Amino acid sequence: MRISGTTAAAIAASLEKQLHSGLAGADDPLPTVRALAATLRVSPATVAAAYQLLRARGLVVGRGRRGTRVVSAPGGPAQPAASPPAAGIDLATGNPDPSLLPSIEAALRGLTAPQELYAAAPDRALVAFAAGEFEADGIPSRAIAVLGGALDAIERVLREHARAGDRVGVEDPSFPGLLELISASGLVPVPMAMDAEGPLPEGFKRALAQNCRAVIVTPRAQNPTGAAIGASRGDALRLMLRRHPDAVLIENDYLSAVAGVPATTLYSSAQKAWVVIRSTSKFLGPDLRVAVMAGDPVTVARVQGRQALGARWVSHILQRLAVTLWSDPAGGRRLARAADVYASRRAALADALSVRGIHVAGRSGFNLWLPTRDEAHLVRALADRGWAVAPGAPFRIQAPPAIRITTSTLVPDDAARLAADVAESLDRRTAALA
Repeated sequence: MRISGTTAAAIAASLEKQLHSGLAGADDPLPTVRALAATLRVSPATVAAAYQLLRARGLVVGRGRRGTRVVSAPGGPAQPAASPPAAGIDLATGNPDPSLLPSIEAALRGLTAPQELYAAAPDRALVAFAAGEFEADGIPSRAIAVLGGALDAIERVLREHARAGDRVGVEDPSFPGLLELISASGLVPVPMAMDAEGPLPEGFKRALAQNCRAVIVTPRAQNPTGAAIGASRGDALRLMLRRHPDAVLIENDYLSAVAGVPATTLYSSAQKAWVVIRSTSKFLGPDLRVAVMAGDPVTVARVQGRQALGARWVSHILQRLAVTLWSDPAGGRRLARAADVYASRRAALADALSVRGIHVAGRSGFNLWLPTRDEAHLVRALADRGWAVAPGAPFRIQAPPAIRITTSTLVPDDAARLAADVAESLDRRTAALA
């Protein structure tokens, strides 16, 4: 990289331009402070200040003896893991089935939405309904915020509790958007290995022992594995958390109403800071952009205070639309049916694969996580047969190779055909490697 500048701001701008140009990738080292200072003929303090600016922007992170390293390539929004074939079936993008979403047009026609003025509080009906949902699952609801989606909520909580360079425990594999958010915030992800019951106790304990400022867990319908934390695993993880009361617990229960399994929480009164987030995107519609978050009063107040300075609030029209669709008795029956349909579609493919000797873990949600020695080959082979699936690399930190198959729109009649294509693709790859 050709770095220039004689002030901290100019040096930082030069480095940022290089990173945007793709001249350095994730985990690439920057020159040492002394080396760059000598090259530019400036003081080490000037270079150190430049690096501090880049850390604050979430572009680099200090790694102790390994020096200052690039966190991730900056730039625009994440790209989809895979694009559907022109004449094939999209099992890559992780979306809900549009036919199982409610009719927003019908709800809008019956919506009464008086104009709200500035500084209006969150919709009382939505907060009351969400509180009842949280309390029914053993989650205190004394403090609730309304935010613009699950990732919006996670970002805001991390902003209030973590600083650049802090470690964050995260499931491995995990949703790429979350990994990108952590890196862009200048935080260091600490991978926690998974099985069908969620984070493995050993990895969870190891992450906490590394003084993680926060741990982010998905209690059910984990993306991409479909893991769901059971009672026994939940008890074990909760006990570990109690020994680290300063670690912030962030639960991303993003699929909640259509997850297909009962809610489990790692919350306990021992945790000083905690939140449980439930988004409506997957069961009411991705464009609704409404999530509710229960948490400790201090964290919720901080998040709301910062929200009031920028976004100010989530549209009250969207809030009323969300509570209308979510709380309506007919809507509740529709959500129960959708949960059953999603569960049956996932089970149909898992069973069809099992018949062919291919076993997958997980028990809820929209996705299956299928281990393979060669992601690229399996993705290409299935694409040749008309199936678009997602390569596992964007989801993984240390987890072994796999692909993600979204089952939310996979009709049972297609499950057997897909399983046969998967088996044939794997067999051909095994034969080629022999």
